[in-house]
Amino acid sequence: MSGAFSISPLLYSNPITPPRLIVKMSATATRKVGMSVGSLVVKPPAHPTYDLKGVIQLALSEDAGDRGDVTCKATIPAEMEVEAHFLAKEDGIVAGIALAEMVFGEVDPSLKVEWYRKDGDSVHKGFQFGKVHGRAHSIVVAERVVLNFMQRMSGIATLTKAMAGAAQPAYILETRKTAPGLRLVDKWAVLIGGGQNHRMGLFDMVMIKDNHISIAGGITNALKSVDLYLEQNNLKMGVEIETRTLQEVNEVLHYASQTETSITRIMLDNMVVPLSNGDVDVSMLKEAVELINGRFETEASGNVTLDTVNKIGQSGVTYISSGALTHSVKALDISLKIDTELALEVGKRTKRA
Repeated sequence: MSGAFSISPLLYSNPITPPRLIVKMSATATRKVGMSVGSLVVKPPAHPTYDLKGVIQLALSEDAGDRGDVTCKATIPAEMEVEAHFLAKEDGIVAGIALAEMVFGEVDPSLKVEWYRKDGDSVHKGFQFGKVHGRAHSIVVAERVVLNFMQRMSGIATLTKAMAGAAQPAYILETRKTAPGLRLVDKWAVLIGGGQNHRMGLFDMVMIKDNHISIAGGITNALKSVDLYLEQNNLKMGVEIETRTLQEVNEVLHYASQTETSITRIMLDNMVVPLSNGDVDVSMLKEAVELINGRFETEASGNVTLDTVNKIGQSGVTYISSGALTHSVKALDISLKIDTELALEVGKRTKRA
C-alpha cells in the first residue's frame, strides 16, 4: 500500500459569512486515486477559506450540466475499462499532477493513476508522462477538467521556470492578477515552476499602493495610518509600500528614520524604462536600490518580461514581480489519449508530437 492524501470535508464557521466547505487533507494509505505523497512534491500555498474541492466540483459540474456526458452514455458501455496515457505535445514544465489526481478521485475513486514524472519536472514533445486505468466512462468525463487544470498550471510553471532562472540573484514573484476562482491553483503553479508567492490576497499582507496613498493624503499619512492600525489590532504582518519616483523613496526612508515602523518592503514601480531599441534602462532602479541600501526588501515591478528580467535581476533588487506569469499564460499543450499510436501519428503530421 502506498501513502496518499485523502480529501475530507470540513465545515468552516465564520461569524460574518455562512459555513462553507473547506478542503482538509489527511494522510492515509491507499492504492487508488487520492493525492499520492509522491505526486505532492510541492504543497499548495495556504489560504484560510479557499475551497479547492469546491473548485474541482464546480469545474466538473459546469461540464456535466443537468444530464451528464450524453456522448459517453450513448457510445461507451458502462463497465468497459481502458487505459489512457498523458502525452506532452510540446516541451515544458509539467504541473498539476497532484490536482489531476484529486479530479480523478472526485469522478471515480476506483481509477488508478501512474506517473513517470512529478510536478516541476520537464517533459518534451511526444513524451508519455503518465497513465490512468479504469472505467472508460469515468476517464472521459474527467479528461477535459484534468487537462484544463494541467495545461494552465503547466503553462504558468514553464514561464515561471524560465523567468526565475533569468532573474537570479533576484527572486521572481507573481501578483494577484490570477484567473477569478483559481487564485490558489495559479499560485501553486508558480511554486511548482520555482517562483515564490507574493501575498495571497488582501488579508495576509499590507500593500500600500498608489490609490491608498492618494486617498490617505500622501505617503507619510498612509504609513502612519498603517502603523497605528497594526498596533491597535495587535497584528504582525509584512508591510509593503509602492513608490514611483526617487522622491517617494526618500520620503519613505525619511519616515522610517524618524519613527519605529512596520515597513518590510519597498516596491519600485515602473522604474524600469523601456527604450526604443527594445532594451530597458535600469539606472533609476539601481539608484533607488542604492538609496535603500539594504534597510528594506525591494521589489521591482513594471516592464518585466523574459527579455528584460535578467537585466532587472542584476540591479540589486530582492524581488521582481510579474503579473504576466498568471494573467497572460500560454497553456502547455497536453493530451490524454487511449489510442496513443494514432495520437502520435496525427501529432507528427501536425508537428504537435
